[in-house]
Amino acid sequence: MVIFEETETFSALERGCVATIGKFDGVHLGHQVILQQLKEKATRFKLPAVVILIEPHPEEFFADRLIESPARLSTFEEKISLLETLGIGYVYKMRFDHELSQLRPENYITNILVGGLGIHDFIVGKDFRFGHRREGDFNLLKEYGSRYHFEVSEAKTYEHDGRRVSSTYVREVIAGSDFEKAEKLLGRKFSMKGAVLHGKKLGAQLGFPTCNVDPRRQNLPLKGVFAAEVRIKEAVHSSVVNIGHRPTIDSDSQALLEAHILNFDRQIYGEEIEITFLQKVRDEQKFDGLEALKLQINSDVEKTRLFFSNDHAAKSAVEINIY
Repeated sequence: MVIFEETETFSALERGCVATIGKFDGVHLGHQVILQQLKEKATRFKLPAVVILIEPHPEEFFADRLIESPARLSTFEEKISLLETLGIGYVYKMRFDHELSQLRPENYITNILVGGLGIHDFIVGKDFRFGHRREGDFNLLKEYGSRYHFEVSEAKTYEHDGRRVSSTYVREVIAGSDFEKAEKLLGRKFSMKGAVLHGKKLGAQLGFPTCNVDPRRQNLPLKGVFAAEVRIKEAVHSSVVNIGHRPTIDSDSQALLEAHILNFDRQIYGEEIEITFLQKVRDEQKFDGLEALKLQINSDVEKTRLFFSNDHAAKSAVEINIY
């Protein structure tokens, strides 16, 4: 995959493209339908397929203490990994900053799409807005497409249970901890990745050492304690995961992602791990001191062990029925 941040980089490699644009948060099945549409058109026109990935999300750029940005489903790195898996060869990382937010829609089209990327076909939703004050729309693209000889195609949509699959819909489902439904919307189980960092070692002091991971998000898509699987390289481990803040310790602390891996005693600082959420154990809550917290963590661990024991038994029963 080629990732570029300046259109000159692309124009030095290719003469034109088929492209689509968006935040692609979650790279869910709705996105995947558009990506398939993109690849089919690129094949038809014998041109490279380009995903224009907006980073950071505009809501994050404009967010302040009064306006909280929507929770991120995927970091930029996670999006790239998913897009590459889906066969996308080029990603234009379009940096959303003050300069881009002030760009007139007409200049957006002529400078970036036409002059920069050599757009042959541009796939966007009918509700796509762009440029200063979001004044550019689908109709303006069609008008300029006629003038500069590029097509504007309406992006396909994907529905589940009669509702269009969108990042907003996926966020709602994940916030409600309905991970089975989330899997149906994403086309995979919901997970988060990150490197293991040194923490305050409080978990170890309480008898439950944890892997501390930076969630790399302004706002978290879910909070609480969960039964989860942690993948370390090729190995998968049963785990209890706390995501959110630590109200018993420090109510003003930054967001944390902590995994207590069951039956595990290795040091893995610096290693990249993937946490796949399977079932919610409880909500985030504040306790009256560390001893109460320790008792609750012990209960969380026992509930998680029971979940994995029952899950393993259910899977074994299915295998027996198959054979």
